[in-house]
Amino acid sequence: MTRGPFSPGEGVHASAFVSPDSDVAHGVRIGPGSLVGPGVSIAPDVIIGANVVIERDTRIGTGCRIYHGAVVGTDPQDLKYEGEPAILEIGERTVVRECATVNRGAATDGGTRIGSDCLLMTGCHVAHDCVLGDHVVMAGLTALGGHVEIGDWAILGGLAGAHQFTRIGAHAFIGGATKLTKDVPPYLLADGNPCRTRGINVVGLRRRGFDREVIEDLRTAYRLLFKSPDMNIGQALSLMETQGELGPEVASLVSFIRESERGVHT
Repeated sequence: MTRGPFSPGEGVHASAFVSPDSDVAHGVRIGPGSLVGPGVSIAPDVIIGANVVIERDTRIGTGCRIYHGAVVGTDPQDLKYEGEPAILEIGERTVVRECATVNRGAATDGGTRIGSDCLLMTGCHVAHDCVLGDHVVMAGLTALGGHVEIGDWAILGGLAGAHQFTRIGAHAFIGGATKLTKDVPPYLLADGNPCRTRGINVVGLRRRGFDREVIEDLRTAYRLLFKSPDMNIGQALSLMETQGELGPEVASLVSFIRESERGVHT
């Protein structure tokens, strides 16, 4: 067994393997049968359960919890990957539950990045080069293809699946078993197969302290963009942009749709 910078009695189980080429803060707890590979950096107050694999080139922030059987920092599942250096970054206080899997990036100038205060529940998969904001929740068995982007405070229900290069906006809520092949704009509810938007994520926005006026503005924008019988989304965007100054939340919604390369679920 190799303990790297550890010495007996500092929270590392006797059956764990810690590479001497890792940088692990003193006091980190590592459970039985776990492996910490080369190029891994683990900040203080991290707890790693039993039989966890942190393969290589991964940075884990302060206060994270990685539960039993999780596998993180493994090679990207990308046929174009040829062993080039790539990283995984996990922010502070993020929780990775049992048997979740997170791959490193495949692009030398990118990498897989998960923000702070996220929760990845049992059996989730985050593929190469995904970027997750802060406070993202992925319920059990949710899967992301490569290069998926998720904004702050977004929630994905169990068994949801996101196609490569799709985006999910901040504060969006995705229902369980949803098939995502296009982008979901911020602040919206969406679910189904095929996926459909269902309105504004009112409950989530109220919980996060959004004013009633802001929520009503978003509702009005949603009806104009997605439920208007007289115009398509492009025409509705143009109308909104010519009606005067938009509030920051509505402006964010409009900008997200304008920037979409895959199109948005309606």
